[in-house]
Formats: sequence, structure tokens, C-alpha cells
Amino acid sequence: MSTLKLNKSPANTDQKKQKPVRPLAPELRDRSKAPVLKKDKPSEAAPQSTEQAPRSKAHTPRSESGSKSRDSRKPVGKPGSAGGRPPAARAGRSDKPRDHDRSFAAKRDVRPAAWPAPIVADNDQQPRLSKVMADRGLCSRREADDWISNGWVKVNGEVIETLGTRIDADAEIVISAYAREHQAETVTVLLHKPVGYVSGQAEDGYEPAVVLFNPDNQWAEDASGISFKRGHLRGLAPAGRLDIDSTGLLVLTQDGRVARKLIGDDSNVEKEYLVRVEGQLIDNGLALLNHGLSLDGVTLKPAKVSWQNEEQLRFVLREGRKRQIRRMCELVGLHVVGLKRIRIGSINLGKLPPGQWRYLGEHERF
Repeated sequence: MSTLKLNKSPANTDQKKQKPVRPLAPELRDRSKAPVLKKDKPSEAAPQSTEQAPRSKAHTPRSESGSKSRDSRKPVGKPGSAGGRPPAARAGRSDKPRDHDRSFAAKRDVRPAAWPAPIVADNDQQPRLSKVMADRGLCSRREADDWISNGWVKVNGEVIETLGTRIDADAEIVISAYAREHQAETVTVLLHKPVGYVSGQAEDGYEPAVVLFNPDNQWAEDASGISFKRGHLRGLAPAGRLDIDSTGLLVLTQDGRVARKLIGDDSNVEKEYLVRVEGQLIDNGLALLNHGLSLDGVTLKPAKVSWQNEEQLRFVLREGRKRQIRRMCELVGLHVVGLKRIRIGSINLGKLPPGQWRYLGEHERF
């Protein structure tokens, strides 16, 4: 028996080279590859979708955490199908914000409803945090700014690090132990300023009184028990002033509470002076010195002024305008030839010699 070998007809060869007229049935498609979408024209029948189109097969699907999916053969849904998840799964999705949702909301300054309300106020009528701290006697405003910058202040349980933050006046303020320790390390110096030194910055060739604060000038009878350290010079500033031609008690401090108490707008601490005068006191002059004079258009607070002897007056003031006592005396016909401050609050100059200093004791208060 012979076998005949049949050749393929040319017609069949042409048909094989042509593309199939009908696409393969869905069940016959290769599911290992993501379908390739046509980019020339979107289907008019398919509704517009707000979700991102599936990636091409060159890209590997990623999980929500950003890592590559272990199963690269996971079917990719059609556009608008939310990644192929069934509607029931989408409907049961939790509305709780995910981590990246929270981050995005924070960047846009949008807080989800589940987040707590902010504790700080944006109203310009609300006081600044530093002012509230100073008003409550916690520290000075400058010291408050330092504590806020260091993250040592909590308002209603939230750490505030932004200067100028406004809060409710009755908000709860908690100060860190670090701030308390820093405040405990501050010192206050009592100096007997001689004539010829200025209270603050050097001017007209005269040295500031702070140059006298050195170990050589510490009073031998200082009973505070505090040893001199170079760090005590840092931030040391006068709390009040004495004229260059005046002498007596001058306070230098690192403690903002002391500065606020002595020179704050609401300060009510008494300051006592002995004043030697020359000239002829006008009628009713003593009464005017006690109350009734004005400086720079402002009525002075009541004072206590009395004669110590024929040449010396005793002044007790609760304010400290520039050259106040000298200007007051000029208004009633007197000329000041000597002025010495002997007391601030409950702290007396005592036996402290001119040019020397001592520390304010732990139990001493103005």
C-alpha cells in the first residue's frame, strides 16, 4: 500500500495568516497576563471612572503599604471596578482614615471628624501663651518663650512649641520638670552700686555695674551658700535702674519671676531711698511730693515722703520713672545732691559695702 502525501493548499495558508474574525471566548483567555487596553479611543459605552486605570504588564501590582504583591497573577479589574473587588467588599470597607489619609489630611490642615478638636485658638482676641504664663507668675515672658521653644510647656495636654500661640485664658498649663530645674539654677545678685557705674549697658564711657560681679567682689559675709560660677553671668540683667550719680541696692537676676515682680507693668513693690537735698521747699511742697505731681503728663502714684533731718528726705515709691526723685524735687524747689537706695521690698541693703555683692538667699523674697 502506498501513502499519499497531501500538500496544504494556498488558500488555507492565507487564512492561517489572517487574524481571527471573532475574539476568543473569555474562558479561553490567558489569565496569567493582564488585559491590554486600547489607547487610541476609549469605549463610548463604558462609563467614565475616577479611579486609576490598570497598569501595563511591565509594572508589578503593589499592595497598599507600597511593597510588591507576592501574587503577580492576581486578576486586575476593569476600569471603574475598584481593582476587581466585589461590591460587597467595597460596601463593607471601614470609613476609618488610614495612615496615609491622616498624613494627607494633616498636610491640607483638614482634620477628620474622629480627631480631637484643637486646643489652641486662632482668635486675635485670645492672649498669647507667654503672656498667660507670665500673668500666672510662672515665669517672665522672655523665659516663657525659651521654655516654649524647648518644648517644656503643655497646654491642655498638648506640647506647644510655636512662639506666639494664642490660647484660652483659663487653659490648663503644665510646665516640664526640665524647666523647673533650669529655673532653680538661676541666681539673683544684690549689688551695692557705687557712683560712676550705669545700671544697664555701658554708655558715655561709663562701665555697667555688672562688671563688678566677679569672685573678688563677693561679700565675705554672704550667707547664701552659693558658689560663684561663670554660668551665673549668662542672661544676668538689672531689674530696675539707678542713675549713674546714685548709689545703693541694685538687683541683677537671671530669674524672670524676680524681674517681673520688680519691674513688671503691674509691679507694686516698694523701693526706699535716702535723699540729701539743697534749696528752699515751696509751700505745700511736702504734700505735693506725697501726691499731686505729674511727670511727662502722667500723674504719679502716691508716695511716702518725709524729713529724716534738715538735709535729708526719705522716699518710698511704688514706681520707677527715669530720674523720678530728682525731677520731683525740682518741681518743689529742691536740688538733689545725694541719693541712696536702701531697700527693695523686704530686702535691705544692710551692711553690704559699696562695690561688693551677695547672692539672694533661698528663703529670701522681695
